[in-house]
Amino acid sequence: MSSAPQPRLADAAESGLKRCVGRWEVLWYGLGSMLGAGVYALMGRVAQTQGNAVWLAFVVAMLVAMLTGLVYASVGSRLARAGGAASVVHAAFERPALTYTVGLAVMMSGLTSMATGMQALAENLGRLMQWSMPSKAVALMLASLVCWVVARGIRESMRLNVLCTFVEVGGLVVIVLAGLRFWGGVNYLETPLSPVQGTALAGLDSGLVLQGAVLAFFSFIGFEDILNLGEEVRDPKRSIPFGLIGAMILAALIYVSVAITAVSVVPWRELAQSKTALVEVAQRAMPGVPHLDVAFLLVSFFAIGNTALLNALMGSRLLYGMSTQGLLPAGLGRLHPQRRTPQLAVGVMWCLVLLLIALADVRQLAEATVLLLLAVFTVVHVAAWRLDRRPQVGAEGGFRVPRWLPVLGALACLILIVARARSAWLSPLPSEQRAPLLALGIVVVGMLLHRVFKPRRVLLEG
Repeated sequence: MSSAPQPRLADAAESGLKRCVGRWEVLWYGLGSMLGAGVYALMGRVAQTQGNAVWLAFVVAMLVAMLTGLVYASVGSRLARAGGAASVVHAAFERPALTYTVGLAVMMSGLTSMATGMQALAENLGRLMQWSMPSKAVALMLASLVCWVVARGIRESMRLNVLCTFVEVGGLVVIVLAGLRFWGGVNYLETPLSPVQGTALAGLDSGLVLQGAVLAFFSFIGFEDILNLGEEVRDPKRSIPFGLIGAMILAALIYVSVAITAVSVVPWRELAQSKTALVEVAQRAMPGVPHLDVAFLLVSFFAIGNTALLNALMGSRLLYGMSTQGLLPAGLGRLHPQRRTPQLAVGVMWCLVLLLIALADVRQLAEATVLLLLAVFTVVHVAAWRLDRRPQVGAEGGFRVPRWLPVLGALACLILIVARARSAWLSPLPSEQRAPLLALGIVVVGMLLHRVFKPRRVLLEG
C-alpha cells in the first residue's frame, strides 16, 4: 500500500478538519457517550451482586475509570490527533503493527456497539409502533440515517449529540427528583452477603466490591472517544481535559444519585430481577403518571441513537487519522471540499456496520471488544508513561499528570482484564465464554491485516 506524504496534524488548517468544537461541546460529547441506554438495565445487574451498596460499586468504578480518564486527558491535550488511541500508541512506540491492532480493537468496539444498538432500537421501535417490518431492515435504515448525519458535518453531529444527551440526562434526573423523598429509608451498606442480624458492613469485602465495580466500570466507557475529536476541538490543550474530566465527574454524580434512588424506591432483591430496573423505579416513585414505560422507551431511543452517532464519529475519525499517518489507504484521508468531513471514511464505516447488522452475531463481538478496550487502555497508559519521558513529542504545555499515574492506571486495567476474563470463563452463557477467544482472534486479524497492507511510508510523530 502506498501513501503520499500527508500534512502534519498539529494544525487544523493544514489537516483540513474544522476546528469548531468548544469545551462545553466536548463535555456533552463525553457525557453522552457514557450515559447510554444500558444504564436502565445495568442498575439491576449491579444490584444483583451489591444489594443496597450498588452506589459504592459506581464510586469505585469511577475512581478506577478516572485513572484512565486523567491519562487520556493528558495525552489528548498534547497529541490532538483524529486517530485517537492509535495515534497516541504510534507516537510512543512507532510500531505500525501495534498501531494497527489498537486501531482495529477500538474500531471493532465502535462497530459492534453501533450495530447492537441499531438492532435494539429497531426491535423497540417495532414493538412501540406494532409493525411487522423485519427489525434488521429497520436497523439498516437507522444506521444509514446516522451515517448521513455524520457525513453532513461536525456541527450537525454535535448539535444532535447535545439534543440526545439532554434527553438522556433529563430522563435520569427525573428519576432522581421523583425518588428523593425515599432517600434514607434503607441501609445503603446491605449486600447479599450481609447477615440477617448484625451490621450490614459485615457483608462487604474487597472481592464483592470489585465484582460490582467491574460491572459498573463499563458504564463509564465512552470517554475515550473524545481523543478522536482532537483535530476538530478549539484549544485542545484546555478543552479536552475540561470536557473529559468534567463529563466523568457529572456521569459519576448522576450514576451514584440514580443508584441511591433505585435501591431506596425498590428493594434491591426485586430490582435485581427486573429487566427494566429504572422504569420500574420511575413507576413506583411516580405512581400517578400514565405511560411512563412509553416515555422511557422514547428516552432509550435518544440514548441508543446518540451512542450510535458518537460511535460513527469516532470510527470515521479513526480511519481518517490512521490514513493521514500513512497506516491506511490515502483515500480514507480525503475530505469533502465544502463540508471538510472524511466522506470516504464515513462510507467505509457505513458499509461495515451494515455488514455486521446483516450477517454477524454482534452481541458476541460486543462481549469480546469489552476485553479489547481494557487491553487498549492498558497500552495507552504505557504509551503515556513513555511519552512523558519524551517531552519533545506533542504540543508544549497541556494537561500533565504525575508519572506514576499511568503505571497505576495500567495495573488497575490489568486487574479488570483478569476479573472480566474470569467472569466470562465462569459464566454459564456461551457467548461470554467465547468472548476471550474472539478478542484474541481480533488481535490476530489485526496483525494479519498489517502484514497484508503493510505501509511503505509511515509518518512518525515528533
